[in-house]
Amino acid sequence: MVLPKSIHTFHIPVMGLAYTIDSPIRVSQYGISSVISIIDDELMEKMNAFYSEKFNLPYQEISKKVQDYRAKRITSYLNLVDTIVKENFSKLKTELTETKLALENFRATLPNKSSIKKGITNLLDQGALKGSILNYLERHLKAGDIDVNIMTKLDKDNFLKGEQLPVEFNDAHASLRGFANSNLNSSVVLSAGMNPRLYSYFEKFNDFFPDSQGQLKKKIVLKVSDYRSATIQGKFLAKKGLWVSEYRIESGLNCGGHAFATDGLLLGPILEEFKNKKAALIQDTHDLFVKALSLKELVVPEQHLDLRITVQGGVGIADEHEFLLENYQVDSVGWGTPFLLVPEATSVDKHTRALLANAKEKDLYLSDISPLGVPFNTIKGTTNEYHKQKRVDNNKAGSSCPKKYLALSKEFDAEGICTASKKYQDVKLQELEAKRFEVSPNMYENAKAKINEKACLCVGLANASYLENDIKIKGQEQGVAICPGPNMAYFDKEVSLSKMMQHIYGNGSVLSHINRPNMFVKELKMYVDYFKNEIVAISEEVTTKQIKKWKAFKSNLFNGITYYQELFLTSISSESTNIQKELQFYKEELIAVTIPELE
Repeated sequence: MVLPKSIHTFHIPVMGLAYTIDSPIRVSQYGISSVISIIDDELMEKMNAFYSEKFNLPYQEISKKVQDYRAKRITSYLNLVDTIVKENFSKLKTELTETKLALENFRATLPNKSSIKKGITNLLDQGALKGSILNYLERHLKAGDIDVNIMTKLDKDNFLKGEQLPVEFNDAHASLRGFANSNLNSSVVLSAGMNPRLYSYFEKFNDFFPDSQGQLKKKIVLKVSDYRSATIQGKFLAKKGLWVSEYRIESGLNCGGHAFATDGLLLGPILEEFKNKKAALIQDTHDLFVKALSLKELVVPEQHLDLRITVQGGVGIADEHEFLLENYQVDSVGWGTPFLLVPEATSVDKHTRALLANAKEKDLYLSDISPLGVPFNTIKGTTNEYHKQKRVDNNKAGSSCPKKYLALSKEFDAEGICTASKKYQDVKLQELEAKRFEVSPNMYENAKAKINEKACLCVGLANASYLENDIKIKGQEQGVAICPGPNMAYFDKEVSLSKMMQHIYGNGSVLSHINRPNMFVKELKMYVDYFKNEIVAISEEVTTKQIKKWKAFKSNLFNGITYYQELFLTSISSESTNIQKELQFYKEELIAVTIPELE
């Protein structure tokens, strides 16, 4: 049986550890695909218990004493989500069949050009019988995918009684095994760059290879920031007989969570390159894929498998959504940050949701709080920030580090230590104190602040679900950390799922502000600011390599501006004149940036 394609042209990307942990349970029945982070097995175990009780389903606790407990917890939770989603989807189809108002409301949330929307309209106009409606829904509706995310960098080595466990027990490896052993027919989204050991581990699981019909039960999605990264990773996997079913392009800076900046390559030109080279990408990887499958004596599909190109990062209005679909021929657009204000879709506690709704541009910033050492989008005024600062003020800086997912530094401990932990910060502060009189007071305070800046994200990014669902939180108080993109500044109130969907498709608006910048212009501004800060913040002696990198960065930004100037010359958008002025403004700002010379 060939399943119908997705009924929506948007998806909800992964957000933090908790914010989309149960999004499929909330929205999959409406055909919306979303992504669960499968990093935090402890959170998944607690959500498993919570939803088992809520839906009156059997629950068997998986304690840390169980061998391979991490993978088993993930498998168990994903299977539970799958069961609930199927039940929710069945109930929705019954409701749409029995109630005309429900069917009309559902129709209102569909894309305007959707053939399903037209089909439902015809059924309503004809006064179709329940049997005909149910038959139509069974043939055309599809629940949203229950996709999962693995951040490839979070692949900590694990130990038992001081002995290092085999690599398959590393965190990301166990996460992959948990997904691979689940009942899901969906995708794993790999983010944060290439991890060759993890990519090779995919070969252990049959579901990632074509079945007897040439179909994939489980698919691979790569989150990438440029075309070169996509080709390198795609070919690496193809040589192992593994097909990348989707390249999920994300803005380097105009996104939520960790920000992986490109070398000045902007989203528009990146999308243009993918559009122009998609056929070549398919052919190049297909040839390697077929060769690898033949060598493994596995099923070789008669033709190349589907390849989707999707995009996310900063989209906020229907015109932008439609432009991405039409101009770049992408298959879906990710809407993340705005859904943090939709209680029906994401798991956020009331206090944090209010903080997000009230956020202005000045409140959202790119921080250095992540122990990964990667810039991290966040918001001022979180309870996580409050508790962290309180410990600093009381000379008790650092976290107790109960989960250790980010305990990746081997500087002081072979088993790994987190830079946000008290254990790590105590040593670093002692080292700094010993050199106190060798540096200026200003340098001392800056160095101290840099040590103390790291936040406990493992706990902070999970607490919102516990608070929302009244699940007891044990251990040191960490509050809630959250990672919205800069786009949050233009959404200022809680909205219903129905209204947000209608906003995405241009059948209403949930925005109060009229001065929201175009998503491409916003990203350009962020890159110009990022570039200026990179040069200002340099503290060591400038090298030839650094100068070369800055020149390439600046050149890429100039090329991006030229691309946008030409793009918006032909655009019929009413904003085109203002956009051209803004592009010229940032071009002049960029011209004024002086790259240091060698001394």
